[in-house]
Amino acid sequence: MDRTEPRLTHTVADGVATVVIDNPAKRNAMTVSMWIALPPLLARLAADPSVRALVLTGAGDTFCAGADIASLRAVPPREPSSPGDPFSPGGTPSDPQPLTVVAEEALAAFPRPTLAAIRGYCVGGGSQLAAACDLRFAEEGAEFGVTPARLGIVYPASSTRRLVALTGPATAKHLLFSGELIDTARALRCGLVDEVLPAGGLDARVGTYTRTLAARSWITQAAAKEFADGRRDRDAYWAERVRRSGDTAEGVAAFLERRAPRFGPPEETT
Repeated sequence: MDRTEPRLTHTVADGVATVVIDNPAKRNAMTVSMWIALPPLLARLAADPSVRALVLTGAGDTFCAGADIASLRAVPPREPSSPGDPFSPGGTPSDPQPLTVVAEEALAAFPRPTLAAIRGYCVGGGSQLAAACDLRFAEEGAEFGVTPARLGIVYPASSTRRLVALTGPATAKHLLFSGELIDTARALRCGLVDEVLPAGGLDARVGTYTRTLAARSWITQAAAKEFADGRRDRDAYWAERVRRSGDTAEGVAAFLERRAPRFGPPEETT
């Protein structure tokens, strides 16, 4: 493969999957093929019981400068090729979800904790992907922007709601109305990012934190993710799952024995 070709790469190590947006010629802008590739990649990683957490990041010194507009324009909106085909670059009356939203929702639905590790530009489609992660850690000097107003694009309703949930309605409106970029200090204050690390400190912090996530109970994390995202009908379901898993007994025993717990691997949920 031509190493300059825009692509998504991934690795799995120590229970953590790392997905890298790799299009350095365009500041890691997401091409049509990359948007289409992300949901099936996430599905494969979700099916891997060794994956306990996922990191999304960009190659080099940029997270993602948005969607590659040239590549999106090169592919006209189309009818779904099959009943289960969700993709259309811009959406159509018969297929209202553009491929950016399909990818965003696949990331938001990933069943284990997800973290965006951000350097440089996190703009447009990049901010859309970062917001779909559970957490966002950024290196000082990163810049954030939600820029559809620069292009005359209506930002998707689901993406707008997710942005409002993170930042509140006033900040979301500021970002959407103006398309202005904000720095890490303001992003931290408004809730767009969860931690800001000094230059050179992002990788170490992300590595330490995700190893911690990988050592915790996946059932606790999966239930917390559902409840935090608003689901209200699964208390009994998760109580039964944790009872059958033995995670609580293992956690208590490990605490009393002053050792690290050995929780079971993730399982499929319904």
